[in-house]
Amino acid sequence: MVQDVVIVGGGPVGLGLAVSLGQRGRRVTVIEKHDAPLPIPRGQNLTQRTLEHFHFWGCEPALRAARTIPPSHGIGGMTSYGTLLSPYHYDWMKRELVRPFYYTENERLPQYATEAVLRARAAELPTVELVTGHAATHVEQDADGVTVTARPRAGGPDRVVRAAFGVGCDGARSMVRESAGITETRDDHDRLMVLLVFRSKELHALLGRHPGKSFFCVLHPDLEGYWRFLGRVDLGESFFFHAPVPPGTTATNHDFAAMLHAAIGAPFALTLDHVGFWDLRIATADRYRAGRLFVAGDAAHSHPPYGGYGINTGFEDAVNLAWKLDAALGGWAGPGLLDSYQAERRPVFVSTARDFIEASIRQDRDFVAAYHPERDRAAFEAEWARRASGAVGEVHAFEPNYEGSPVVAGSSASGPSARGDHRHQARAGHHLSPVVLGDGSNIYARLGPGFTLLALGADRGAIAAFETQAKARNVPLTIVADAASGARDKLGASLVLVRPDQFVAWAGETADAGSVLDRAIGCG
Repeated sequence: MVQDVVIVGGGPVGLGLAVSLGQRGRRVTVIEKHDAPLPIPRGQNLTQRTLEHFHFWGCEPALRAARTIPPSHGIGGMTSYGTLLSPYHYDWMKRELVRPFYYTENERLPQYATEAVLRARAAELPTVELVTGHAATHVEQDADGVTVTARPRAGGPDRVVRAAFGVGCDGARSMVRESAGITETRDDHDRLMVLLVFRSKELHALLGRHPGKSFFCVLHPDLEGYWRFLGRVDLGESFFFHAPVPPGTTATNHDFAAMLHAAIGAPFALTLDHVGFWDLRIATADRYRAGRLFVAGDAAHSHPPYGGYGINTGFEDAVNLAWKLDAALGGWAGPGLLDSYQAERRPVFVSTARDFIEASIRQDRDFVAAYHPERDRAAFEAEWARRASGAVGEVHAFEPNYEGSPVVAGSSASGPSARGDHRHQARAGHHLSPVVLGDGSNIYARLGPGFTLLALGADRGAIAAFETQAKARNVPLTIVADAASGARDKLGASLVLVRPDQFVAWAGETADAGSVLDRAIGCG
């Protein structure tokens, strides 16, 4: 049987895409080389926006139940200077500040636990097939579809999967990306990094002075703006640690215990469980689509674990691409809809890397070069206080949006970006705010699987026009009418067209419904 979509890579992004498509009834095969999730704690910080995806995927409760740190402890972050236990520290990545603009709370758990939840959810969907223990070795496409060949790691005959579309979610060294002839742009920081996974009850006790904190960034003058980054895996004894190391460092020629003691600022007993290395670089695929092949997640973009952007960006790729593939398979996508995946998602990652990750490295480098408590304590402390205040603003400023996208109303000189601002106002290209309706329900509980038209005291004729035009285009449209709440005042419009990924396609009072829909589905 020819599948609708074949996905190479069954990590969190590939599985999220499979669930998104499977819930829409699309036939999906996922090829994954590992039989079980790898027990390496990465990709832990999940934003409120990501938890909205898990809500719609039907596995938010399962994800929260899988967390390894009790809710009573908290999942906050902290930045410190010199050592983790120094007197100079402030709260970092305070995502709770933007909570009112999202439907769900954020979460923290290791990537392998997240992946296990998604595997279980995918297994519940009859149209999703997860083929584990198989490594994809070859992918090719023609005018009608994509063919992927996968070799079982335990031996035996190859598995060949034919599908209408293929998506590479197969990591930074993506075979799909290379087979599709998609090149990368790299911004190499020329730093070798180490990842340590270790256990220490003594460190857990030392960190008791910072209750509610689960991840820690340490700035040190010697690192020239790069971080020593520590995080809890559970509440008790398990941790991970990232830091720059000298070129040529191996698992056997470096004193990692001494490195940890220097970063924390105190000696403690520990047991190393894992030593791994990676190159600090930012890489961006120059295209996200080549014909019937697409890339998503680390196959499309990769960066250092600065700020917890990676896995969340990958999930947003999956959600953006899923509804567009569904529309193409359902026959209601315009000729520009699939191309809009790249037009929207690539600039957002470029902005994330430029405006947040690399900007943070530059700012930290300038700070540690210019200020030192032993050189001028007063100046250092004044600047440290300013940085603490600025950390709040960065949380508000990270607001990925699609202004200027070819499939949303209006225009923007800068185009889609990760930098914006959080507002409840419904703005074309921006995430929908979770308003409460007159019956007490949240609009997120009323959104349909396709497009949704919020009619907030709108004229009946305007509503009927959207219904008629959507039917003529075979566009799935749910109408949510509400005139008894303050939603109209909060969103700033009586008509709001919401995309299947909960972004606003258009908002206003009156419009040519056919033109609005044409733009939203790639016919404009």
